[in-house]
Amino acid sequence: MSSAAGPESDQQPRSAGEEVSEPTAARPGGNEPPLPKSVELMWGLASAGTRGPRRGLSLEQIVDAAIELADESGFAALSMNKVAERLGFTAMSLYRYVDSKATLMEVAFDRVIGTPPAIAPGTPWRSALEQWAHEEYRLISRHPGWLGAPMSTPPLGPNNMAWLEAGLAALGQTRVPEPMKLQLVMNLSLYVVGRARLAAEIQPDNEESEGDWAIIDRVLDPERFPALTAAVRAQAFEQDQESWGDLFFDNGLTLLLDGYERLIASYE
Repeated sequence: MSSAAGPESDQQPRSAGEEVSEPTAARPGGNEPPLPKSVELMWGLASAGTRGPRRGLSLEQIVDAAIELADESGFAALSMNKVAERLGFTAMSLYRYVDSKATLMEVAFDRVIGTPPAIAPGTPWRSALEQWAHEEYRLISRHPGWLGAPMSTPPLGPNNMAWLEAGLAALGQTRVPEPMKLQLVMNLSLYVVGRARLAAEIQPDNEESEGDWAIIDRVLDPERFPALTAAVRAQAFEQDQESWGDLFFDNGLTLLLDGYERLIASYE
């Protein structure tokens, strides 16, 4: 899930300190287990650790370097050693701030998605979800290297929660049950992420792909593939390269929200 939007949407995650703390004890009077380190860092709940911060280094710098590295070389290139090398420090220096690559990844991902758009109160649900979806698509498309990042747990950062809050609030005036509202918001986010990932992977502006469908037209057997042949010869696949991603995204979003509209109307 992605991000009250202002002119700068890729805001830094909130944190109380820059260093890794010792394991957090359960809250007084409760039996809750310690919070994950990534959650403590993202929500500003980390207490002071036994090791002081390294001069000239901060959590924000580490997160920035991780994001830049993934943007340039893909998520697979991300490692503690490479992040440290980029900053001119050793990997051990980074462990004063984050206890693992997984923690760094979760904190960085919450930064990448930014914050959701500021949707005016009273905005009709469809318009609100359109704004929500377009902003999520815009933000995550700026960081394609993170689209394939594996996540072992659901995103739990404040930015992700802000996106979820905004999506649910958009449906607040409908009579849809709360569990269904959550399904609708999650499904919309999955659509956005899937479209962004596809647009990043296919790269329709690649010159080598310009004649692909002409080649397909030459080898297709109209008797075996009559529907596909008709689509190819009608130039259904030949969209303007510059608007390819946006066009497919907008068309799919319209169809998806048309379905939402029918579902929501059934609860009225």
